[in-house]
Amino acid sequence: MKASRVDREAMQRALEVAASSHPDVPVGAVVLDPDHRVLATACNRREADGDPTAHAEILALRAAAEVYGDGWRLPGCTLVVTLEPCTMCAGAAVLARIGRLVFGAFDAKAGAVGGLFDVVRDPRLPHRVEVVSGVMAAESQQLLTDFFAARR
Repeated sequence: MKASRVDREAMQRALEVAASSHPDVPVGAVVLDPDHRVLATACNRREADGDPTAHAEILALRAAAEVYGDGWRLPGCTLVVTLEPCTMCAGAAVLARIGRLVFGAFDAKAGAVGGLFDVVRDPRLPHRVEVVSGVMAAESQQLLTDFFAARR
């Protein structure tokens, strides 16, 4: 599936959020409601919070659920994230009933949206998510490359 203008605008916002994630790995997430309004944004906070579950996607989904008004469900919403989600985050997207997932860079080491696994489209699960991949992938990858180069 091809990225829309809204997808690219939301990815730009996710990249800006990711850039603020120091000292964490720069990953940013945005959740849009079905009318493309921003419900929540978040960046990785594992190091900052000392929380192994404080991935950008998890934090954004939690915040979006608080304001969306359908309990924990986010039907018709879109999760936009700069890096392909891991198994935990892909599972959270499925369990939140996200309608669409848009991501930037592929994660060859931990990706669970077509990389190593494909959690969000597994027919054994009760919900499947529409995926748009590679949106502004070069920009997303550059953030990660620069971050890890500075740490070496």
